[in-house]
Amino acid sequence: MLNHLQLQQAKPKRVVVLGGSGFIAGAILRKLHADGILAIGLGRPSLDLLKPDAAGQLAEALNPEDTLVFVSAKAPCRNMQMLTENTLMAEAVCAALQQRPVAHVVYISSDAVYKDSDKPITEASCAEPNSLHGIMHLTREVALRQEYSGPLALVRPTLVYGYDDPHNGYGPNRFRRLAAAGKEIVLFGNGEEQRDHVDIEDVAELVRLIILHRSTGIANAVSGKVVSFCELAQFAAAAFSPKVLIKSLPRSGPMPHNGYRAFDNTAVLAAFPGFRFKSWHEGMSAICACQQQENK
Repeated sequence: MLNHLQLQQAKPKRVVVLGGSGFIAGAILRKLHADGILAIGLGRPSLDLLKPDAAGQLAEALNPEDTLVFVSAKAPCRNMQMLTENTLMAEAVCAALQQRPVAHVVYISSDAVYKDSDKPITEASCAEPNSLHGIMHLTREVALRQEYSGPLALVRPTLVYGYDDPHNGYGPNRFRRLAAAGKEIVLFGNGEEQRDHVDIEDVAELVRLIILHRSTGIANAVSGKVVSFCELAQFAAAAFSPKVLIKSLPRSGPMPHNGYRAFDNTAVLAAFPGFRFKSWHEGMSAICACQQQENK
């Protein structure tokens, strides 16, 4: 749940986004700049949070009136080395905040912190991760809560997609690119698992609203609807000509999240009545249209 320290929207003096060259950080910066908000991105090579002097360097770059958006991470976190590195990055940020506290912190976490459930997950659901990626984000959340005493918002996106996504992850991003290139789409099993997917522009807009209201608490960045990977593949395949084939491969392990991971976004919509998340169909239509335009 979110609480607004500013009931009326008010632009901060400055926003500093850690991870400024990344997919999510870049979208947030574009959204803030479009709203006329002074925002800067900090990231490698100018600021490497794994360097010994990172905390001091970050502290010197911060002002007391700043809003700090912490996006920077080595993700997805797949092994213990990455877990250690991500924890060290958070340690540097926490140390900088102790040296130079700011007016507001927004941390971009992940829905991976939640325990699997056969019911839609809300902000009040149990945070009990079963992956190193989820453990990493929950560790960072706890560290920020403990080390930073000012206003803190935790944003937990589910699977994020967008036209400029660099990761090409299984789902909308990969399926669209394969279909556009005339290559077959390969599904794990029959692609029957149902997941929520959120458009990157919606994540950025939610962060903008949280900044303007200086909101605190937890916000799930989720569309509130599930769709199967098979449906996503069929949509992508039909969006380009000639229509590509969809192939199924036997699974090498158990189906992630028991094949179902749904979310309830009621709390976010109540916090920001004028805001809505795109449906997967709207989002996929938009990125496929962008791809079709690029292919001309």
